[in-house]
Amino acid sequence: MGMPQEVLSALREIVGPDQLLTAPEDLIPYSFDGTAALQQMPGCVVFPRQTEQVAAILKLAQRTRTPVVTRGSGTGLSGGSVPVPDCIVLCLAKMDRILELDRANLTLLAEAGATTQAIADAAAAAGLFYPPDPGSMKISTIGGNVAENSGGLRGLKYGITRNYVMGLEIVLPDGEVFFTGNKCVKDVAGYSLKDLFIGSEGTLGVITKVLLRLIPQPPAKKTLLATYDQMEAAAQTVSDIIAAQIIPCTLEFLDRTTIHCVEAYAHVGLPLDCEALLLMETDGHPAAVEEEAARMAEIARRNGAREVRVARDNAEALRLAAARRNAFSALARVSPTTILEDATVPRSELARMVRFIQAVARKYQLRIGTFGHMGDGNLHPTFLTDERNAEEMHRVEAAAREIFEEAVRLGGTITGEHGVGLAKKPFLPMQAGAVQMRVLREIRRVLDPQGILNPGKMFD
Repeated sequence: MGMPQEVLSALREIVGPDQLLTAPEDLIPYSFDGTAALQQMPGCVVFPRQTEQVAAILKLAQRTRTPVVTRGSGTGLSGGSVPVPDCIVLCLAKMDRILELDRANLTLLAEAGATTQAIADAAAAAGLFYPPDPGSMKISTIGGNVAENSGGLRGLKYGITRNYVMGLEIVLPDGEVFFTGNKCVKDVAGYSLKDLFIGSEGTLGVITKVLLRLIPQPPAKKTLLATYDQMEAAAQTVSDIIAAQIIPCTLEFLDRTTIHCVEAYAHVGLPLDCEALLLMETDGHPAAVEEEAARMAEIARRNGAREVRVARDNAEALRLAAARRNAFSALARVSPTTILEDATVPRSELARMVRFIQAVARKYQLRIGTFGHMGDGNLHPTFLTDERNAEEMHRVEAAAREIFEEAVRLGGTITGEHGVGLAKKPFLPMQAGAVQMRVLREIRRVLDPQGILNPGKMFD
């Protein structure tokens, strides 16, 4: 069918001809996200530079019933920003300004296309701290973080994106613009609309500006590495640390497959003869950091840790942190297709969930590397496979379904931080149930009655 010329001409009028892509070779990079196995060519890609242009684009889309898929850097891992045929990809990457850093109120206002790293750097330059740190933070955008309610390594202690959003500028599907929220610590006037749009995956409106809460920088930190001969012992260590009322900054897990892939990729000096390792970091006031580090080391040893190593300096701490941040990239080098999941369970069920993933890998004769934010129960079972092998992909799908079912059975969720998108859409009703699905559909129908925003994502 193709994009109607009247729509393309109107888009050129709104943003200028140099901010519109229509050639097939230019559209290919915008046809997929971090889940490259899910792909669809859009009708065009448009790059607005201000909210007024976003509003004009949505008014045009509403009038012509043209679907719109909003996009930041395309780092999502659920197919949430994969286009639909003949849609407008609304890429906000050029709306990337940090508009204000308010030291008096500890807030930062940024456009949706600003990268997470740029926001963290701006906060640090002012002696402040923006904690959410998704694995793709160097290139992911804050608008995408809000749309997915992204987590990160520091989520255990500091929370996730939602915990730092104080306000949002939203463009509704009909082009109306409003700002919800403010710099007040307390505000209970009406429904919390910002919370409705956080995690909405681009289905309810387009986020164009984000007001964020900042906190003081922690004055000290200490990083530890514990190695184990059994994965279950590492999982039990995590449960025991939390039960001891210790809340470290990060508490990360890598299994044997992931350790070998990371070391081959990043050469950070990880031990290759263990079944699992934990990367633990505590931060805060120096005395408290020393005490927590000692207690975590003792708990690790009590659970059979073969070695507990304390980073000697900041350089070694950064190398160890890089090991975890490189996990997905390292695994992606091993096979033609890498499918990263994020089933999440209560922390008390971690050991059971790890055992279950191992059993599923054996049952379906699959290679699964598991790593993740074990401190908050967020595991990343990663399938190392080849999408060209149809029979193996059927086994992958069956294994993934069993993992999701077990996570829900244990009181967990099918997705802790990646979102539903396309990849987990078939499994959402299993977790949400009929009544919640009805409520979700009714909310979407009220805000987007024509269904033009990110159609087909999350649910139909």
